[in-house]
Amino acid sequence: MSATLSAAPTAKKLDIDSPYYVTPEQIAFFREQGYIKLKHVLSPEVLAHYGAQITRKVKELNTVNVPLEQRNTYGKAFLQIMNIWTKCAVVKEFVFGQRLARLATELLGTRGVRMYHDQALYKEASGGHTPWHADQHYWPLSNANTCTAWIPLQAVPMEMGPLAFAVKSHQCKLGRDLSISDESERALAKMLRERNFEVVDTPFELGEISFHYGWTFHRAGPNTSNKAREVMTIIYMDQDMKLAEPKNQSQKNDKEGWCPGVKIGEVIDIPTTPLMYTKG
Repeated sequence: MSATLSAAPTAKKLDIDSPYYVTPEQIAFFREQGYIKLKHVLSPEVLAHYGAQITRKVKELNTVNVPLEQRNTYGKAFLQIMNIWTKCAVVKEFVFGQRLARLATELLGTRGVRMYHDQALYKEASGGHTPWHADQHYWPLSNANTCTAWIPLQAVPMEMGPLAFAVKSHQCKLGRDLSISDESERALAKMLRERNFEVVDTPFELGEISFHYGWTFHRAGPNTSNKAREVMTIIYMDQDMKLAEPKNQSQKNDKEGWCPGVKIGEVIDIPTTPLMYTKG
């Protein structure tokens, strides 16, 4: 008598497409507070399968070989690999998952979302803190309907440096001209403290994911553990987002790098900013 062995999970059987329902109260929380953390968004099996492929590509594509202690603050904060979806079919499958894109659409309240780009942010063992900053400082975009999905590929206890948010800071216009740096850490920490912004800095459970607006100020502590903090991110923007006149050198760089051929005032509809989800 032979036993029937169950097949191991494959990419096609892993659920990254079915809806994750958010309540009106959760949507209102995101829009008012500027961020939200949601539990059990992705299963351990999904994270293990796709996480292994993301980590493999990060190691393959990483070009940083300077010892950690010889890098500047930005370099100590994380290894940053962008647009991995264009270099690996398995990662593309993950990034194009409908669950996260649908969530971004509902939280933002748009007709749909495009991907601006993806990026892996791996904070190495003994890696430094990530200074206060707002992502949209770097983006030449016409409106604030943007968000970053921060997707830990493992649980993130406090010693690994989870993402921290300044509550309601997406409504603050001060400090938006600061690039991520020692200066942004000092100046924004001072501004947020003086204006009594609450800071939420808590661990992430396995499967827990956060979304934050492009203008929400956030940071992360150092990784004092002996393991890398492995995080994938996807930046979503309004499907009708237009290219705006760049306001700083970083936005000029993004215009050339992420929006080639798009003219100021045009919808950023090019192959590298694909439509990820649209309401039927």
